[in-house]
Amino acid sequence: MHTQNPALNTTAHTTRPPLGLMAAIVLFAAITPAVLLMAPAIAAQLASQWHLTPSQIGDLFSAELGAMSLATLPAIWWLKHLDWRRAALCSALLFIGANLLSMLAHDYSLLLMTRFCSALAGGSLMIICLASAAISASPSRSYGFWVMGQLVLGAIGLTLLPMLFARFGLGACYLILALLMTLCLPLARCFPTGAARPADDLANAPPVSPLKASLGILGILTFYISLSGVWTFIGAIGAQSGLSAQTSGDILAIATLMGIVGALCATLFGERLPRSALLWLGYALMAASVLLLLGQPQLARFALAALVFKFTWTFILPLILARMAEMDRSGRLMNASNLVISGGLAIGPTLAGRLIESSGGFQGLLLGGAVITLLSLALVLNCRPSLQPPTHPQGQ
Repeated sequence: MHTQNPALNTTAHTTRPPLGLMAAIVLFAAITPAVLLMAPAIAAQLASQWHLTPSQIGDLFSAELGAMSLATLPAIWWLKHLDWRRAALCSALLFIGANLLSMLAHDYSLLLMTRFCSALAGGSLMIICLASAAISASPSRSYGFWVMGQLVLGAIGLTLLPMLFARFGLGACYLILALLMTLCLPLARCFPTGAARPADDLANAPPVSPLKASLGILGILTFYISLSGVWTFIGAIGAQSGLSAQTSGDILAIATLMGIVGALCATLFGERLPRSALLWLGYALMAASVLLLLGQPQLARFALAALVFKFTWTFILPLILARMAEMDRSGRLMNASNLVISGGLAIGPTLAGRLIESSGGFQGLLLGGAVITLLSLALVLNCRPSLQPPTHPQGQ
C-alpha cells in the first residue's frame, strides 16, 4: 500500500493545499486589483487633488483594466515554459516599482504609464493565482477565499483611504500597495513551479472539449457583463427611487459584507453539496434580485435586492471557476478566464448605459440583466466535462 508512484504522491500533495500556497493565492490576488476595488475613493481623490476631468479618470482606470487583460497574452507562452515562482517574484517586483513611481509621479502621462505597468504585473500575478487554485483538489474552496480576500481588502481600503488621503494625499495609496506587496514577496516561493507540476494531474483528467471550454468562457463573460452592468448603476436606481445618497451608500456598504459571507459559503459548501444544484440556486436568486429592482423600489425592497445580489454574485463566482478547473487542471483555461473577466467588466457598464439611454429608464437594463444572468447559467451548466476523472477514496 505504501509503494505509490511519484504521480500519485504529487496528486496527494495537491489534495490539501499547504497554508503557504493558500495565503499566496489569497494575498496576491487581493493586492493586485486593489486600485480597481477601491476605485470610488481613488477617483474622488484624483478629481480633487490632481483636478483630472472625468474622461481622464476614466482613461486611467480603463488603462489599468486593459493592462490586466493584456497580461493574458504573454501568459499563453510563459505558463507552459517558465517557473511560476520566478514569474511571480518578477511580477511582484515590477508591481512594487510601478507603485513607487506612481507615488512620485506629478504628471498625468507618467501616472498613466506607471499605472499601466502596475496593472500588467498585477494581471500576471492574478493569472498565477487563478492557475494555482485550479490545480488544487478543492478549487471552489480556493476560489472562495480568492474572492473573499479581494472583498475584505477592498472594504478596508474604502473605509481608510479617505482619511489617509486627507492627511497624506494620493501617494499614500500607492505606497501602501508597494509595502503590502513587499511583505508578501516571501510567499512567491509557495506557488507551484508551473507546467511540470500539474502534468501528473492531466494524466487522469478527461480531455478538454473546445466546445465546452468555449461555453465556460462565455458563461464567465456573460456573468460579468450582467453583474457589472447592474452594479454600476444600482446607486442611480436607488436615487431615482427617492433614496438619499447616504442611505444608498450605507446599504451598499452592508452589501459588501454580504459579499464576504457569500464567498465564505462557497468555500464551506462548494465541495460538500452538488455543484449544479448550488449554481441553480445561486443564479435563480441573482436573477430574482435584479428583477426586485424594477419599478422604483422603496427602501426595504432596494435593500433586499442589493444584499441578495452581492451575496449571490460572490457565491456563484467560485463555483463557476471551479467548474472551469474541472475541465483543465493545467491552468491555461484560467488564463483565458482572466481575459474575459476584464472584458465583461468593461462591456457591462457600456452596454448598460446604452440600454438606459435607449429605454429612458432602468427597465431595459434590469430585464436584460436578468436574461443575461440566466444565459450565463445555461452556458455554465452545459460546460461540465462529460467524463469525470477517476476519484480516489482518500481525495474525496
